[in-house]
Amino acid sequence: MSAVVAAAEPAPRQDDVLTGAALAFLGELHRRFTPRRDELLARRAERRAGIARTATLDFLPETADVRADGTWRVAPAPRALQDRRVEITGPTDRKMTINALNSGARVWLADFEDASAPTWENVIGGQANLIDAYERRIDFTDPASGKSYALRPAAELATVVTRPRGWHLDERHLTVDGRPVPGALVDFGLYFFHNARRLLDLGKGPYFYLPKTESHLEARLWNEVFVFAQDYCGIPQGTVRATVLIETITAAYEMEEILYELRDHASGLNAGRWDYLFSIVKNFRDGGAKFVLPDRNAVTMTAPFMRAYTELLVRTCHKRGAHAIGGMAAFIPSRRDPEVNKTAFEKVKADKDREAHDGFDGSWVAHPDLVPIALESFDAVLGERPHQKDRLREDVSVAAADLIAVDSLDARPTYPGLVNAVQVGIRYIEAWLRGMGAVAIFNLMEDAATAEISRSQIWQWINAGVVFDDGRRVTEELVRRIAADDLAGIRAELGSEAFAAGRWQQAHDLLLQVSLDADYADFLTQPAYELLD
Repeated sequence: MSAVVAAAEPAPRQDDVLTGAALAFLGELHRRFTPRRDELLARRAERRAGIARTATLDFLPETADVRADGTWRVAPAPRALQDRRVEITGPTDRKMTINALNSGARVWLADFEDASAPTWENVIGGQANLIDAYERRIDFTDPASGKSYALRPAAELATVVTRPRGWHLDERHLTVDGRPVPGALVDFGLYFFHNARRLLDLGKGPYFYLPKTESHLEARLWNEVFVFAQDYCGIPQGTVRATVLIETITAAYEMEEILYELRDHASGLNAGRWDYLFSIVKNFRDGGAKFVLPDRNAVTMTAPFMRAYTELLVRTCHKRGAHAIGGMAAFIPSRRDPEVNKTAFEKVKADKDREAHDGFDGSWVAHPDLVPIALESFDAVLGERPHQKDRLREDVSVAAADLIAVDSLDARPTYPGLVNAVQVGIRYIEAWLRGMGAVAIFNLMEDAATAEISRSQIWQWINAGVVFDDGRRVTEELVRRIAADDLAGIRAELGSEAFAAGRWQQAHDLLLQVSLDADYADFLTQPAYELLD
């Protein structure tokens, strides 16, 4: 049973990617695993309803034996994933593919998820670019500057770890029996089918980042996908390696169980801080004043509940022989503004210094200019060692309540914070609707996760009846006024013609929809996908 390509304008290189054999593989993945995916999505909703009733979470009593058993470890890391001290993230467009591979980072997170808007051209083009990179037939000339880009020698290139879409998103352009195939299976399946053997021949393997995981049962499903895919394609079992993003509050209570389910294929966990904050707001959005997050930029990684999360992650990974990978510092440099550049370098250095000293084995950056900054931080701690898994962090003790002690943070929502949330939301969604998933806004790198925080905080502040220090209450009317003023300012800045050529009105309307509707949308990318060309 092959997947069927739905009616769509064919993307460039589509026939190279959607071969008959590849579509047959996608059909098998869909038939075997989508029903269980559907059950697990329903389970998410049930769990969220439980959180709404109890306003709490705890470690799972039914898996206490997994946590108590000190004997099991994840599979040893392959040579290409031993040293992960700096990882660069970004979408899989042609220019980024070359720049990321050449960046000097040890790993490139090739992103089909939050840093990529899933237009059909992006989905197919990203797969074609990765094939071309492994075949060393990729180059790029910037039409604006005339600058040419080409790959460095193989030994200097970053190792690719591909991030497929999360379980919740479907791919409307590929169907089986009239049902769309989950985007996760499309992105994983096409990459694995075309490249697993190529990568083995290059001395590497098919490595993946798994996003938006909410439970160990979802990790178990991924493990079943890996086992089937390796058998189907004649690849030795254990070739796949997966790093799981701990970017949901529920997954933070199941870190050991997630590693256990994937133990033959696991290589680490990552502290996906921005989605993690989004998940806290989403799950505890109606939990009352104690769960109201202040302005996003006031929630630093030194907040007690964020320290509890990251330190537990390091301890868990090293206890089980896995890599602990730090999160993204959103600050980005500017080659035109020395002051912005100086601030970005200082903020990123402080962030990476902290992670390296806390025991992380590596961390993320969003821009090639930040690779040397992060390298310096980790080189100072690691020296010639590839990682610091020997630091077991047995000094760390985290109670269940520590992970959701949002009220331990001494900060409150502010009016400028609300304005910023509206502005970031409109600008990000507008870019996303034009096919761009990673966008520099106000000198920060924004992706879908940071836009989710923005709109979720707006929703939470309204529904919690937040009152600012100046006496103003956050209301639907106030948010609409801020959004209208911002849209008018954008129109005045761009001019009527450029404004009309963008997707500004749609972005404005969608932000208000996902921020103000009483029926909270689980992910803004789901209604946004309906508007995506």
